Amino acid sequence: MPDGAAARLQGKGAATSAPAAPRAPRRRFSPLLRRILLVNAVPPALLAASLLYLDQYQNGLLAAEVEALRTQARIYAGAIAEAAVRIDGDRAILVPEAARPLLRRLVEPSPNTQARLFDNTGLMVADSRVREGPGGAVVSEPLPPPEPRGALTSTVAGVYDRLVSVLPGTLRGGTEAGGVAVTVGPEAPDFDWQPDLGPDRREELRLALEGGVRPYIRRTGDGRLLVSVAEPARRGGQPIGIVLLTREAREVDERLFQIRASVLMLFGTALVLTVMLSFYLARTIATPMLDLARATQRIREGEGREESVPEPLLARNDEIGTLARDLQNSARALWARIDANERFAADVAHELRNPLTSVRSALETLRRIENPENRNRLLAIIADDAVRMDRLIADISDSSRVDAELSRTISAPVDIAPILSALSELHEATRNGEDDPSVALEAEPGPLVVRGVEGRIVQVFRNLLGNALSFSPRGGRVLVKARPIGAMVEVAIEDQGPGIPEQKIESIFERFYSERPHGERFGQHSGLGLSISKQIVEGLRGQISAENMRDAEGKVLGARFVVRLPAA
Repeated sequence: MPDGAAARLQGKGAATSAPAAPRAPRRRFSPLLRRILLVNAVPPALLAASLLYLDQYQNGLLAAEVEALRTQARIYAGAIAEAAVRIDGDRAILVPEAARPLLRRLVEPSPNTQARLFDNTGLMVADSRVREGPGGAVVSEPLPPPEPRGALTSTVAGVYDRLVSVLPGTLRGGTEAGGVAVTVGPEAPDFDWQPDLGPDRREELRLALEGGVRPYIRRTGDGRLLVSVAEPARRGGQPIGIVLLTREAREVDERLFQIRASVLMLFGTALVLTVMLSFYLARTIATPMLDLARATQRIREGEGREESVPEPLLARNDEIGTLARDLQNSARALWARIDANERFAADVAHELRNPLTSVRSALETLRRIENPENRNRLLAIIADDAVRMDRLIADISDSSRVDAELSRTISAPVDIAPILSALSELHEATRNGEDDPSVALEAEPGPLVVRGVEGRIVQVFRNLLGNALSFSPRGGRVLVKARPIGAMVEVAIEDQGPGIPEQKIESIFERFYSERPHGERFGQHSGLGLSISKQIVEGLRGQISAENMRDAEGKVLGARFVVRLPAA
């Protein structure tokens, strides 16, 4: 191609090329990494949130605590009814002076329990935390404070308390703990009834004397979990007072805290491992994907051919490696296509220059010749060159459209048996006498179905048949053989011509290659027929080859062209 033409071609390509896309900004955390973190972190978070409730386990502990406290209250009530009562006729009367020391002695083994005793009118007559000091002073002993927690325990407790504060709590409203009806609230009645307090309190006093008051569970301001149980003290079936026991359920809180702390610790460990595994997945998946995206951008911008895809990605034996190798192969195929187009453009310029040079020379000579016979001969040359250029341009256009057409067209099952039969019958019907070569078809009975585009398959066989007939001697025969071979269908076209020069067998399918038989007019063929046939066959994922047929002595008997197409 001349330098000027190359410059014009390069300038045209530069003018019509699309502007380069902007580079994608690098992100510290890719969207894929964020999705991996989210997907991996949600399951342990849901597990931790669900285990924070532990409703069934907590209710079981509370039910056991209530039942134990109720049994203890019944024992206290029975002891007071036996030892702190005086009999006045048929009535049993509570003796506060005897009940107070007895109640304190009963409660001594349970430091976390407070016992109070009320008479039948609701007046408190004894409290295990209140005693008389020196000089008749009254000394009150509150329940001992909860044990202090360590720094780690306090931190876990703080995290747990903040989580529980935003979640529906268990100790709110009414609940059923192990079959025991429990009233839950921030405050429980102190049972300090007075006869003049109104009908609601008197009704509650009546229920307490009959043993119908439900246990109370409440959470105090300093975080203590208190359980209160009221049991009537009876002597001979006659109520003499009410025993109210209040115990701090430290064991319930401690067990729940231990379990929840363990869950939170496991959740923290699982979360750390999840984050580490997510970064590992991102390093092995997201980061290579970004590297491939940058490699694709380099390919698009033409920054390099050999080093476009990083070698570590090509060496991987997983899906990322497969994608990288496919991307590299696609890039190489694209570069090969660009190089082929460049060579094709140069070949086209070269092939068009010959007839144009011939026409220019004929026109320059025509101006100087007066002889009509010579002028007519030059005009005939010009006409032949015009026909040659027209045929050449048509074949070039067809060759340039083959790849694009095959990429747009969906391959379909095509039965080539009737196609070969129709081509052979058409030739036999149009033969000009016995001197023209004949065409014989040898095919197995039944269909020979391949996947392809019918029009292009017909073009391939027509080109090969035309080529074989043009090299066949007068009265010769062209043999077409078709048969299935495994997953392919093979079609061989054999002629009885001079064969293919050995040094030309590899280049016979190149563009503009022309090796015509002796005696044929120059310019009747463009040299693109076999090249177009190879484009079509390879575009349909088939194979095409050429060889010489020889006898036992090595003499060339003719040429054979073999086409293999994938069977449908």
